[in-house]
Amino acid sequence: MSLKKMRRPLYHTPSCATAVAPPLDLLKAERGAPSGVVRPAASPREDEGHDRVLACAGCFQPITTAAARTAVAGAHEHTFANPAGFRYHIGCFTRATGCAVAGEPSTHWSWFPGYSWQVEHCSACGDHLGWLFRGEGRSFHGFVLDRLVETEP
Repeated sequence: MSLKKMRRPLYHTPSCATAVAPPLDLLKAERGAPSGVVRPAASPREDEGHDRVLACAGCFQPITTAAARTAVAGAHEHTFANPAGFRYHIGCFTRATGCAVAGEPSTHWSWFPGYSWQVEHCSACGDHLGWLFRGEGRSFHGFVLDRLVETEP
């Protein structure tokens, strides 16, 4: 009988009484991205090309673009904790390809009032990338920013 090796999430920080910054530089260094690949900036810069592709950090499958960034509840980026205490720093995007939705929509513990959510995984490697949020007349993707890398098209 063979056991499958489970992949650990790239970035989870349990909540605790004392604030401990996650070792992001260490996590980024462990990934060993190929030349020309960088972590996405949380917010687009004026000089940044909107044609930049944001890909899965695990397998480099294209997921979305810098041009698809959007503000929800007044901001593009948000930091939330789930009921288990895991913290996520997400960015909001209007369009995404290369990901698959899992599970039924839920409004339980939604970070955005009036929106249901579903988990989104990379359709190539299966890594958890974030959530699809759906509200009346609007939907958007909330991707964990440390799970995306920026590449040239």
